[in-house]
Amino acid sequence: MGNSEEFDVVVVGGGPAGSTLAALVAKQGHSVLVLEKEFFPRYQIGESLLPSTIHGICRLSGAADELAKAGFPVKRGGTFRWGASPQPWTFSFSVSPKMAGPTSTAYQVERSKFDKILLDNARRQGAQVREGCSVVDLIEDGDRVTGVRYTDDQGREHQVAATFVVDASGNKSRLHQRVGGKREYSDFFRSLALFGYFENGKRLPEPNRFNILCVAFDSGWFWYIPLSDTLTSVGAVVRRELAEKVQGHPEQALRALIDECPMISDYLSPATRVTEGQYGQIRVRKDYSYHQTTFWRPGLVLVGDAACFVDPVFSSGVHLATYSSLLAARSINSTLAGLVDEKAAMQEFETRYRKEYSVFYEFLVSFYQMHRSEDSYFWEAKKVTRASRSELESFVDLVGGVSSGEHALTDADAVAERLHRNTEDFTAAVSQIDESSAEGWGPLLQSSVVRDAMVEGSKVQMQAILGEDAEEETPMFPGGLIPSPDGLSWVYAASK
Repeated sequence: MGNSEEFDVVVVGGGPAGSTLAALVAKQGHSVLVLEKEFFPRYQIGESLLPSTIHGICRLSGAADELAKAGFPVKRGGTFRWGASPQPWTFSFSVSPKMAGPTSTAYQVERSKFDKILLDNARRQGAQVREGCSVVDLIEDGDRVTGVRYTDDQGREHQVAATFVVDASGNKSRLHQRVGGKREYSDFFRSLALFGYFENGKRLPEPNRFNILCVAFDSGWFWYIPLSDTLTSVGAVVRRELAEKVQGHPEQALRALIDECPMISDYLSPATRVTEGQYGQIRVRKDYSYHQTTFWRPGLVLVGDAACFVDPVFSSGVHLATYSSLLAARSINSTLAGLVDEKAAMQEFETRYRKEYSVFYEFLVSFYQMHRSEDSYFWEAKKVTRASRSELESFVDLVGGVSSGEHALTDADAVAERLHRNTEDFTAAVSQIDESSAEGWGPLLQSSVVRDAMVEGSKVQMQAILGEDAEEETPMFPGGLIPSPDGLSWVYAASK
């Protein structure tokens, strides 16, 4: 076994969650080691981003300028064939007053390029990054995790001591179980995705040429993500009970689903499927939504998909991953600097992370229930207010640790009533969108569930842009913490 080393923080996984946390902690002068089992660039799904990731978190981590140079297509919003109207409708990020101007856009990214930019940024900020290294075990001292054992790309085993270990190793994490609790799955969102890549598909008319396009059809929904002028990521999401639709020959299965959806079939009519390179195969992904019932224990923190994942329809995956890393980095930085004790800092991380996850969970439930297709098994199954109480009770358990007033829930019936009300508000807001004005958020912001989903990202963006001039936040719960002026730590409100 190699000589033991010591770092303040060891991060397991170099994807967006791991590289973001590494950069935010290294910026504060702490020693950070990132252990990534693959060699970058490497393929990954999750290609459509939200503005708060780019203009908020990546600005704080130092990666924003490099991303701006990369030439990724600029995403101004989203276009949906979804809901009661047979006509597509579009929202634009720019209508939100908190996201006006140059920060009102996001990117569509090839994740092999995007993730490498973030990992290289972690190096630039001072983190050590070792690729081809697989973590095989945690080192523990009583209740506390104190380091890891890993094998390098030559198969040699090493051990590293650390004050904190961060599991950012994704949905296939082998370490998440060691934090305690269990991984609970949502029946409502349990789906399968079958996807591939196409050249020379059609594009939406300007100014929405690079919007994500999401189209509902009887068996589920399609994403259609323009990654360049010619390359498009195309995927069908179907419920697990329809798994036979994605079994057998992948090419034939994907083509059959495309044929079920006239709009996507039309957009792909001039296209050819990519059959070589990183985009050459048709892949299946289990988009099972889940959350770990515990996000941390002394010395160990889960971020990104190691902690939780929710349905991909609104591109929230990278947002939740990088946002959780910002929260965890603040907690680690505060603890290492002696500003806040570990328990208070980690409770702040977990409470805020659970709240953001629950906000998107509710938002997406409402989004699904808004679509009406009474004779479709897929869409009938997406009516959670008709589902078993166990799903709603699981949601109560999920947010039970969230101390903010609007999520102080007591029973499944209260959840069902609120979700029903959210869906009606959302549906009414969509019906008011005027396509000719391209002002998508305007009506949507009348819906509380949409506003809630945008609030935290807007705060992060404003802090990244304004720094010490940003409006001081109030604690999320009594006795809670607030971000420091630079956005990289937690402080007690009274100490500012």
